[in-house]
Amino acid sequence: MNVVTLVGSLRADSHNRQLAQAAVALLPAGSHVANVDFSTLPFYSEELDIEGQTPTSVQKLRQEIAAADAVIVATPEYNGGLPGGLKNAIDWASRPYGRGSLVGKPVLVVGASMSPHAAKWARGDAVRALGVAGAKPIDDTIGLGTSHEVFGGSKVLPDETIEALRAGVSCLTAAVAEANLQAA
Repeated sequence: MNVVTLVGSLRADSHNRQLAQAAVALLPAGSHVANVDFSTLPFYSEELDIEGQTPTSVQKLRQEIAAADAVIVATPEYNGGLPGGLKNAIDWASRPYGRGSLVGKPVLVVGASMSPHAAKWARGDAVRALGVAGAKPIDDTIGLGTSHEVFGGSKVLPDETIEALRAGVSCLTAAVAEANLQAA
Protein backbone atom coordinates (compact mmCIF):
# COMPACT_ATOMS: atom_id res chain seq x y z
CA MET A 1 0.00 0.00 0.00
CA ASN A 2 1.32 3.44 -0.93
CA VAL A 3 0.49 6.14 1.61
CA VAL A 4 1.31 9.83 1.81
CA THR A 5 1.28 11.83 5.02
CA LEU A 6 0.35 15.49 5.26
CA VAL A 7 1.40 16.90 8.63
CA GLY A 8 -0.06 20.29 9.49
CA SER A 9 2.78 21.30 11.78
CA LEU A 10 5.99 22.15 9.96
CA ARG A 11 8.15 21.64 13.05
CA ALA A 12 10.49 18.67 12.51
CA ASP A 13 9.68 16.98 15.84
CA SER A 14 6.08 18.14 16.24
CA HIS A 15 3.58 16.12 18.24
CA ASN A 16 1.51 15.68 15.09
CA ARG A 17 4.48 14.36 13.12
CA GLN A 18 5.06 11.87 15.93
CA LEU A 19 1.39 10.87 15.94
CA ALA A 20 1.50 10.38 12.16
CA GLN A 21 4.60 8.22 12.58
CA ALA A 22 2.77 6.11 15.16
CA ALA A 23 -0.04 5.56 12.63
CA VAL A 24 2.46 4.75 9.87
CA ALA A 25 4.09 2.14 12.12
CA LEU A 26 0.78 0.26 12.14
CA LEU A 27 0.44 0.07 8.34
CA PRO A 28 0.63 -3.38 6.74
CA ALA A 29 4.11 -4.77 6.14
CA GLY A 30 5.55 -3.67 2.83
CA SER A 31 3.69 -0.35 2.77
CA HIS A 32 5.51 2.56 1.19
CA VAL A 33 5.17 5.96 2.87
CA ALA A 34 6.00 9.39 1.48
CA ASN A 35 5.97 12.35 3.83
CA VAL A 36 4.81 15.28 1.72
CA ASP A 37 6.49 18.60 2.40
CA PHE A 38 4.10 21.38 1.44
CA SER A 39 6.04 24.23 3.08
CA THR A 40 7.10 25.74 -0.26
CA LEU A 41 3.65 25.88 -1.83
CA PRO A 42 2.47 29.34 -2.83
CA PHE A 43 -0.94 30.39 -1.54
CA TYR A 44 -3.62 28.95 -3.80
CA SER A 45 -4.56 31.25 -6.67
CA GLU A 46 -6.32 30.38 -9.91
CA GLU A 47 -3.93 32.79 -11.60
CA LEU A 48 -1.05 30.43 -10.71
CA ASP A 49 -2.99 27.28 -11.56
CA ILE A 50 -2.64 27.35 -15.32
CA GLU A 51 -1.96 24.12 -17.19
CA GLY A 52 1.69 23.97 -18.17
CA GLN A 53 2.56 26.83 -15.81
CA THR A 54 1.59 25.44 -12.42
CA PRO A 55 4.43 25.84 -9.90
CA THR A 56 6.76 22.84 -9.60
CA SER A 57 6.01 22.44 -5.87
CA VAL A 58 2.30 22.13 -6.69
CA GLN A 59 2.93 19.60 -9.45
CA LYS A 60 5.00 17.51 -7.04
CA LEU A 61 2.29 17.63 -4.35
CA ARG A 62 -0.38 16.55 -6.82
CA GLN A 63 1.79 13.76 -8.24
CA GLU A 64 2.66 12.35 -4.81
CA ILE A 65 -0.99 12.30 -3.73
CA ALA A 66 -2.17 10.89 -7.07
CA ALA A 67 0.35 8.03 -6.81
CA ALA A 68 -0.82 7.10 -3.31
CA ASP A 69 -3.50 4.61 -2.38
CA ALA A 70 -4.35 6.55 0.78
CA VAL A 71 -3.50 9.63 2.82
CA ILE A 72 -2.85 10.20 6.51
CA VAL A 73 -3.48 13.77 7.64
CA ALA A 74 -2.13 14.86 11.02
CA THR A 75 -3.32 18.25 12.18
CA PRO A 76 -2.67 20.46 15.13
CA GLU A 77 -5.26 23.05 16.03
CA TYR A 78 -4.24 26.67 15.53
CA ASN A 79 -6.64 29.23 17.03
CA GLY A 80 -9.49 26.75 16.93
CA GLY A 81 -9.01 25.56 13.37
CA LEU A 82 -6.97 23.91 10.65
CA PRO A 83 -3.46 25.31 10.08
CA GLY A 84 -3.27 27.54 7.00
CA GLY A 85 -0.46 25.59 5.34
CA LEU A 86 -2.37 22.31 5.54
CA LYS A 87 -5.56 23.90 4.24
CA ASN A 88 -3.54 25.42 1.37
CA ALA A 89 -2.14 21.97 0.48
CA ILE A 90 -5.67 20.53 0.46
CA ASP A 91 -6.83 23.42 -1.75
CA TRP A 92 -4.05 22.81 -4.30
CA ALA A 93 -4.65 19.03 -4.27
CA SER A 94 -8.38 19.56 -4.83
CA ARG A 95 -7.83 21.15 -8.23
CA PRO A 96 -8.83 20.93 -10.98
CA TYR A 97 -12.27 20.74 -9.44
CA GLY A 98 -13.71 17.23 -9.60
CA ARG A 99 -10.43 15.78 -10.90
CA GLY A 100 -7.95 16.73 -8.18
CA SER A 101 -5.47 14.24 -6.81
CA LEU A 102 -7.52 13.78 -3.61
CA VAL A 103 -10.65 12.58 -5.41
CA GLY A 104 -11.62 9.14 -4.14
CA LYS A 105 -8.60 8.81 -1.81
CA PRO A 106 -9.27 7.18 1.55
CA VAL A 107 -7.95 9.48 4.29
CA LEU A 108 -7.25 8.90 7.98
CA VAL A 109 -7.36 12.16 9.97
CA VAL A 110 -5.50 12.35 13.28
CA GLY A 111 -4.66 15.29 15.48
CA ALA A 112 -2.65 16.07 18.57
CA SER A 113 -2.82 19.14 20.74
CA MET A 114 -1.68 20.29 24.12
CA SER A 115 -5.29 20.95 25.12
CA PRO A 116 -7.51 18.12 26.31
CA HIS A 117 -9.79 18.77 23.30
CA ALA A 118 -7.29 16.88 21.08
CA ALA A 119 -7.52 19.19 18.04
CA LYS A 120 -11.22 18.33 17.73
CA TRP A 121 -12.15 21.40 15.66
CA ALA A 122 -9.15 21.10 13.36
CA ARG A 123 -9.91 17.43 12.76
CA GLY A 124 -13.47 18.41 11.88
CA ASP A 125 -12.21 21.15 9.55
CA ALA A 126 -9.90 18.65 7.86
CA VAL A 127 -12.68 16.12 7.31
CA ARG A 128 -14.95 18.83 5.86
CA ALA A 129 -12.27 20.27 3.52
CA LEU A 130 -11.14 16.81 2.39
CA GLY A 131 -14.72 15.70 1.75
CA VAL A 132 -15.47 18.79 -0.35
CA ALA A 133 -12.22 18.10 -2.24
CA GLY A 134 -13.58 14.67 -3.16
CA ALA A 135 -11.52 12.57 -0.74
CA LYS A 136 -13.07 9.81 1.35
CA PRO A 137 -12.19 10.47 5.01
CA ILE A 138 -12.84 7.43 7.18
CA ASP A 139 -15.64 7.94 9.69
CA ASP A 140 -13.66 8.26 12.90
CA THR A 141 -10.87 10.74 13.42
CA ILE A 142 -8.32 10.15 16.16
CA GLY A 143 -7.29 12.77 18.66
CA LEU A 144 -4.60 12.92 21.29
CA GLY A 145 -5.10 15.60 23.93
CA THR A 146 -2.44 16.86 26.31
CA SER A 147 0.11 15.58 23.80
CA HIS A 148 2.94 17.42 25.56
CA GLU A 149 2.60 14.95 28.43
CA VAL A 150 3.18 12.06 26.02
CA PHE A 151 5.69 13.41 23.53
CA GLY A 152 7.42 15.71 25.98
CA GLY A 153 7.63 13.12 28.71
CA SER A 154 7.15 9.37 28.59
CA LYS A 155 7.09 9.06 24.77
CA VAL A 156 4.59 6.23 25.32
CA LEU A 157 1.20 6.62 23.70
CA PRO A 158 -1.77 5.73 25.91
CA ASP A 159 -3.27 2.31 25.17
CA GLU A 160 -6.55 3.88 24.04
CA THR A 161 -4.70 6.02 21.48
CA ILE A 162 -2.79 3.01 20.16
CA GLU A 163 -6.03 1.05 19.85
CA ALA A 164 -7.74 3.98 18.11
CA LEU A 165 -4.81 4.27 15.68
CA ARG A 166 -4.89 0.53 15.06
CA ALA A 167 -8.64 0.70 14.31
CA GLY A 168 -8.15 3.78 12.09
CA VAL A 169 -5.35 2.18 10.10
CA SER A 170 -7.45 -0.98 9.75
CA CYS A 171 -10.33 1.09 8.34
CA LEU A 172 -7.93 2.89 6.00
CA THR A 173 -6.49 -0.43 4.78
CA ALA A 174 -10.00 -1.84 4.24
CA ALA A 175 -11.02 1.29 2.29
CA VAL A 176 -7.98 0.88 0.02
CA ALA A 177 -8.79 -2.80 -0.54
CA GLU A 178 -12.41 -1.92 -1.37
CA ALA A 179 -11.32 0.82 -3.78
CA ASN A 180 -8.94 -1.62 -5.48
CA LEU A 181 -11.75 -4.18 -5.87
CA GLN A 182 -14.05 -1.58 -7.40
CA ALA A 183 -11.32 -0.48 -9.80
CA ALA A 184 -10.65 -4.05 -10.94
